[in-house]
Amino acid sequence: YLVVRRKQFSMNFRIREYVPPIFCKEEYLQVQRGYGGNVKKLRKQILSVLLSGAMTLGTFVFPAMAEPGDTQTGPQIGAPSALLMEASTGTVIFEKNADEPRNPASVTKIMTLILIFDAIQSGKIKLSDEVVTSAHAKSMGGSQVFLEEGEVQTVETLIKCIVIASGNDASVAMAEYIGGDEGTFVRMMNERAAGLGMEHTRFIDCCGLTDSTEHVTTARDIAVMSRELITKYPQITGYSTIWMENITHVTKQGTKEFGLSNTNKLLKMATNFEVTGLKTGSTSIAKYCLSATAKKDGVELIAAIMAAPDYKTRFNDAVTLLNYGYGNCRLYKDEDMPELPPIPIISGVKDTATAGYRDSFSYLGLHGEDFSAIEKELLLEENVEAPVRTGDVLGYLVYRLNGQELGRATVVSKEDVEKAGYPDYFKKVWEHFLTLSQPADVPVL
Repeated sequence: YLVVRRKQFSMNFRIREYVPPIFCKEEYLQVQRGYGGNVKKLRKQILSVLLSGAMTLGTFVFPAMAEPGDTQTGPQIGAPSALLMEASTGTVIFEKNADEPRNPASVTKIMTLILIFDAIQSGKIKLSDEVVTSAHAKSMGGSQVFLEEGEVQTVETLIKCIVIASGNDASVAMAEYIGGDEGTFVRMMNERAAGLGMEHTRFIDCCGLTDSTEHVTTARDIAVMSRELITKYPQITGYSTIWMENITHVTKQGTKEFGLSNTNKLLKMATNFEVTGLKTGSTSIAKYCLSATAKKDGVELIAAIMAAPDYKTRFNDAVTLLNYGYGNCRLYKDEDMPELPPIPIISGVKDTATAGYRDSFSYLGLHGEDFSAIEKELLLEENVEAPVRTGDVLGYLVYRLNGQELGRATVVSKEDVEKAGYPDYFKKVWEHFLTLSQPADVPVL
């Protein structure tokens, strides 16, 4: 259904949408209880009763009880901290100790990449820019692509080095290029994290190599920054899905090829979904971490894994979570949002403003909801006075299912409407006078 409400403007009409008859069923753990056993008859009646009762109680099978404080439900994973999120809505499907601060190792580089693409989008840097490697960048240990001091690489090549091979030296080179020095860039990282609401995150370096106990984030915050990267800059998948690629080192010693090999082994694992990324990380302190992204049937999921005991567990846990997500969720996307009427404007140079939707609307169902029963209600502002600016909120399209609000799409102005002055009012009156004074078959010039 669609209900439109506005002063002196009301209409009701029904919208039916085709919904595929496929939905995901939740899996439930069934615990069976049973008992059995034969009790030998003993000569003494009292001893027989006691032994029979003891054997009967001893053979009951009771369900396993959760440890105090353990609220985990759903799939069983080996990592102590994890979270599964749907990317377009930000809906959390599963979590386990998702707010415990831990060292993320090279998963840190997700925020580094966000700032790199921020700089590209703003025009501060270009993919073709040439970056000179500093002595500090060259000195980085851990995973690296062995950049030499003074070596020049393009921004795009360094992005590949960061995403594919998790190059610490490449990360520092880009941090210095954007921020001037790594310390300034790290402050930018923490500011960006705060802007995303990553409350339990603090970065000490730009690559995750540090052994500082203050360099921490959480599974929830990893999912949040991963969502920001893949939704705001979907071109990242063009890099994160590369399995192997060569780069060319040009140094004083000459020219040589160097092979990049993707650290995300999920790309080569057999799955029933498309792996799109995103970033691995491991140190002796952090253990094995991963932000895994995938797509299937138009649904994009993010699985954040922290502190897995070994590399196999982190990848297996990610597959387990992603399979669970795709087996238990279905995404509703409104592909036919109702057309918006012109919005009346008071005291403006124009009588109406053109309206549009700021964003599309989607909702993640986890319980086999009947999306065909979704109702829409269009709520538009009354008595909108000029001036109106592009982007000003003029109302909402509210979605409800069984009386419960699912969410809303924001209606905004698509144009500026200035406040009318005396010349504008005189012009309107004059045009109206000319219209009334002319014969119906004579056009007004």
